[in-house]
Amino acid sequence: MRKIIGLTLMVLMTFARIHAQENPNPITTAAPFLLIAPDARAGGMGDVGVATTPDANSQHWNASKFAFMDSQFMVGIVYTPWLRELTNDVFLGGFTFANRIDERSAWAASLKYFNLGQIDLTDINGTPEGTEKLNEFSVDGSYALKLSETYSMGVTLRYIRSDLGIESANSTINPVNTFAVDVSGYYESNEQRYGNINGVWRGGFNVSNIGPKVSYSNDGQENFIPTNLKVGGGFDFILDADNNVSLNVEFNKLLVPTPSISQSENGGPPYIQDDVSFFDGIFKSFNDAPGGFSEEIKEVTWGLGAEYMYDNSFALRAGYFNESDLKGARKYFTIGTGFKFKSSKLDISYLFNASEIKNPLENTLRFSLSFDFGNSY
Repeated sequence: MRKIIGLTLMVLMTFARIHAQENPNPITTAAPFLLIAPDARAGGMGDVGVATTPDANSQHWNASKFAFMDSQFMVGIVYTPWLRELTNDVFLGGFTFANRIDERSAWAASLKYFNLGQIDLTDINGTPEGTEKLNEFSVDGSYALKLSETYSMGVTLRYIRSDLGIESANSTINPVNTFAVDVSGYYESNEQRYGNINGVWRGGFNVSNIGPKVSYSNDGQENFIPTNLKVGGGFDFILDADNNVSLNVEFNKLLVPTPSISQSENGGPPYIQDDVSFFDGIFKSFNDAPGGFSEEIKEVTWGLGAEYMYDNSFALRAGYFNESDLKGARKYFTIGTGFKFKSSKLDISYLFNASEIKNPLENTLRFSLSFDFGNSY
């Protein structure tokens, strides 16, 4: 019961802080766990990953990158503690397997699991009434194909399940089961000479979680899943055979309608999203903000990330992520490091909150482990 109270207090404090701002209008969706950055490499670079070099966790960021991976096989394992200051059994975990079939194509499959921990239920007298384990997960498969020497595209099919109902408490929240699709592209130039150094340009996009609306209840009210657009680019400064510096930038926008501001007497919540199909909602999301173009711009989050790599075996990373105060106010700096031991890689990252709103990853280390094996490309 203490866990329920603690989680509720955190939500209420965050809600109160957001709505104390001037004209806030955050966008909410079902299954938001799909947007959580799962791996520590991207986590060390401000949650930037749509146009970084391919790795075992590219499935989340941009599956088309797998067509450029160096090894025949890649395996990735991720673990991210969540709300560590409140509880010790809430986490995001995942597993990815990728196979580069030949010089032009690759496929991958992954599982992402968000565990909300065990909730102990009691009545008003403190008498135990059982326990519940809430969770959400997704399973997906992707295929990537090189359309030219420098450009590839990918498609991902995803199954999503979100089970947030407490059966023993006669919850009216039903499990959600649905499917979604990602469409992505990745560009990586050939190495070229720029003055005294060599360099490689990279660019990428990913339209993720394209799928129908879902309902957690029987009242007919439906929610959008987090359809999201990622666009980014980067440049690798190849200083010499052992030293490489990568700079990256990324922009994200939810392709979900902006809620209309409440017309209640006090002008407060609840905010209401227009009742349109998910497909219409994607296009409507670019020009429906009540505050016009200035509010649309505020719905775009951005991140900056840098990575220094020595001898392809040791990495140092840093980054920054920014979201408008009116759309959630997530702002944080990140640092990270990575180590390669023969065919295995270990990545670690840490987050420094730069916002007045608490971040679920404050004071938390994130870990990723990956393995590369098979033929080299």
